[in-house]
Amino acid sequence: MDFFTILKAIILGIVEGLTEFAPVSSTGHMVIVDDMWLQSEQYLTKYVANTFKIVIQLGSILAVVIIFRNRFIDLLGLRRGAQTESKDASQPQRKLKLTHVIVGLIPAGVFGLLFDDYIDEYLFSIETVLVGLVIGAIFMIIADRFRPAKTKVDTVDQITYKQALSVGLIQCLSLWPGFSRSGSTISGGVLLGMSHRAAADFTFIMAVPIMAGASLLSLAKNWEYFTLDSLPFFIAGFLSAFVFALLSIRFFLKLINRIKLVPFAIYRIVLAAVIYIVYF
Repeated sequence: MDFFTILKAIILGIVEGLTEFAPVSSTGHMVIVDDMWLQSEQYLTKYVANTFKIVIQLGSILAVVIIFRNRFIDLLGLRRGAQTESKDASQPQRKLKLTHVIVGLIPAGVFGLLFDDYIDEYLFSIETVLVGLVIGAIFMIIADRFRPAKTKVDTVDQITYKQALSVGLIQCLSLWPGFSRSGSTISGGVLLGMSHRAAADFTFIMAVPIMAGASLLSLAKNWEYFTLDSLPFFIAGFLSAFVFALLSIRFFLKLINRIKLVPFAIYRIVLAAVIYIVYF
């Protein structure tokens, strides 16, 4: 496998890492970078190219696990001698539980299992991605415009089961290609009275089990496409996705409470316009 093929893997990994957990639709960016420019299916088979996209998504997921590692350790009850109260009395007691995450996962998990094949066969097209980008952008603008005047949930530890379930239901919108998992759940959380950071934290924590499960299942089905020839391509993409996801997620979490969602919504509309001009 030559240098330029590896370089393409790195570029695709960078795109995946930068966009998977931002509310901008990684699918929309893959349409531009891969389908329009790199065209990985021309130098890989369709099945190997699809397997590669699963691999780089796992790189992004690993980045979330690293960033939220202490949170996952607590959720799984693996911390020895964990403190049940914050050292700072002014901070809320940690109370996000694994059951909150499970409640949030149920709606999208059920819908995904029921309609996954239908979505893959009928909803993955340029037209549907464009619709998802634009409608998702409108939803984000609505969330910022009509969010409650007073924030009810400042940190992820204050989320209730009702809010977790509501965010989980809203997450079902992300099953539409181009809508964006982060875009739907953060917007939904904000409309429910969460701070942007609390909604983002819950979004990322909730994304790990559902995305990892779906990716590993798909990987198991496509294991035969891992060959010695394709392995360097997969490794390069995985590592670049992991590194750039680490950087982008940390940056996004520091920024989101200040700039809100509207700038991302505007970017999505511009992206949709670029895709439309190029394709149509």
